[in-house]
Amino acid sequence: MDHSPRPMHADDAKKIEVAIEVAWDGPDLDIPVVDSGALMSGRRELVIRHNGQAYRLRVTTSEKLILTK
Repeated sequence: MDHSPRPMHADDAKKIEVAIEVAWDGPDLDIPVVDSGALMSGRRELVIRHNGQAYRLRVTTSEKLILTK
């Protein structure tokens, strides 16, 4: 089975862009907030690339988020 990350569809990228907002109650008002539902776009798992490494973000059966390398 091929586990290589697929490119994000343009519609998904737009949903994420729309979901990012500056809405923070703490002292650092410039931290963007991303809704996990918009980020996951109905999926249970996605791959995040960071500094050439792939990290897997997964929604568990108890609806928690797990990030693994």
